[in-house]
Amino acid sequence: MSNYTVFARKYRPQVFVDVLGQEHITRTLRNAIDQNRIAHAYIFVGPRGTGKTSTARIFAKALNCTGGPKADFDPEDDICQEIMQGRSLDVIEIDGASNNGVEQVRELRENVQFAPARGRYKIYIIDEVHMLSTAAFNALLKTLEEPPAHAKFLLATTDVQKVLPTILSRCQRFDLRRIPTATIASHLQFIAGKEGFILDPAAADAVARGAEGGLRDAESMLDQLVAFCGDQITEQDVLNVFGFTGVQVVAGLCEAILRADAPAALGAIHEQAEAGKDLSRLLSDLIMHLRNLLVIKADRSTLEAELSPEALGLVDAQAGLVSSEKLLDLIEQLAGAESRMKWVPNKKMHFEVAAIRAIQILQTATLTEVLDTLTELRGGPAAPTMAAKPVSPAAKTDSPAAKTDSPPAKAVASPRPPVIAPKSEPVPKPEAPKSVVEPAPEPKPMPVAAAAPPVPTPPVPEPPAAEPPKPPAAQDDPPISKLWETLVQTVRKNRPLVSNWLENAMLVANEGNVCVLALAPDQNITKEFLERDHLTFLQETISDILGRPIKIRLELREGVVPVSIPKPEPEKPKDPAEDFKNDPLIKKALEIFKADIQTV
Repeated sequence: MSNYTVFARKYRPQVFVDVLGQEHITRTLRNAIDQNRIAHAYIFVGPRGTGKTSTARIFAKALNCTGGPKADFDPEDDICQEIMQGRSLDVIEIDGASNNGVEQVRELRENVQFAPARGRYKIYIIDEVHMLSTAAFNALLKTLEEPPAHAKFLLATTDVQKVLPTILSRCQRFDLRRIPTATIASHLQFIAGKEGFILDPAAADAVARGAEGGLRDAESMLDQLVAFCGDQITEQDVLNVFGFTGVQVVAGLCEAILRADAPAALGAIHEQAEAGKDLSRLLSDLIMHLRNLLVIKADRSTLEAELSPEALGLVDAQAGLVSSEKLLDLIEQLAGAESRMKWVPNKKMHFEVAAIRAIQILQTATLTEVLDTLTELRGGPAAPTMAAKPVSPAAKTDSPAAKTDSPPAKAVASPRPPVIAPKSEPVPKPEAPKSVVEPAPEPKPMPVAAAAPPVPTPPVPEPPAAEPPKPPAAQDDPPISKLWETLVQTVRKNRPLVSNWLENAMLVANEGNVCVLALAPDQNITKEFLERDHLTFLQETISDILGRPIKIRLELREGVVPVSIPKPEPEKPKDPAEDFKNDPLIKKALEIFKADIQTV
């Protein structure tokens, strides 16, 4: 019977110092023990292989060790050995996936009341707690919030979204991070030294990258490599066993795309496909490489902590081949191809199409480049015209939107505001009303009338004097058919729903200050609807049309046949890009670049 122990178990962390990449958590737990601020429930959240269960066991050993709680305990202590081997009666580990029913939780609630057998606390470690059913969660709530003084709960999960908020609110939450690639590679070299085999640095880096932040995955892969290779492991061994793609290959494919060398890019994809490599993984590595090019332009120190010196050198060499704007376009294009490749059988074809499309994106002139060229072209004779607009240096950042809105149109629009400045035009408008009021110089005849007879009849003639202007105004009104058409179209524009009811009526009379709308006898509901809710609106609308106060009277009449008013055809919106395309300088730029304008 073999007593071999896999690396993932043999090199499992035993004390807080052994936990890699989670200093923010181990420090908090050590301080809680030192300050005697130990909570009753904790939940550890994070991806697989980052140390959730291991941290929970170490914390349990620190709480129950001899003379504990102690942050710096002896892992060889009897109680700690019992906990590590799963023999402790005071530390109960529960698999949430297989013990997710209400019955198991009820049993836990009954047993939690009993005092610990040997240690200071009775500790429950529930792994994959998100697998508990809703009923089990609800049964656990009360015990989790107010457990006995001797009980502690340590929960672990990879999918915290499935844990009820009521459970989370009763726990202290610790989020474990993915372990950095350099940290994993260093740990693998440590294991190689302990086990007595040679692990090339490039091979350790390849395994660490393939583990994607999970230390347990990296240790399992290293175990498999030792069985395959024996005493010496090279990078090529890692690539052959797990189908990974080397950093050099990814960088070569990226450089072929950046230099618009389509045959080289397609050849690299074909070579990797023939070698049986995972093309989805290759595309993911390519996107990550482009991301590194983007990051190194913004903050080099970030990559220095993530990449090996060799990989950092490759990124450095390619960073100057492409702009950040193009990198963003490439990442967006390839990310879309990556999501599509998950569901298609012919991954190679989609990868090749994505590579060719990426090269086309690099060869397409951006609007910024076009505007820069236009700025240079306009630097000579067109400079005075540009002076009316924002300064040309700012055009590199602000002008794309401005120039897209048709530069010539704005050049015409900018002189207009000064011309509109004649605010003196309102002066003629007041004069017009004065001229309308002045024609009623009836005060002058009044004194004459008052001087002649002292009889109080002169005030009586004044109303007739005010009414005569109305018939002339009615004579100047448009014909009834034209007035009806204008009213309907105005109502359609302002209140389309009301117009549907109004068009059942018909304007039959315009009697000075009263307009009569007639409806068929069966339109009584329409008449009541318009009179009750919209009569004021209709009166205001027709008053605005005729320029004087108008009352509307609705009547039911026999023989009324509504006349349909044709609806005007909607105006086609003007394409703002047309003026841009017709600009002589834009045409000149298109000739220089031998390009065409495409709408995206």
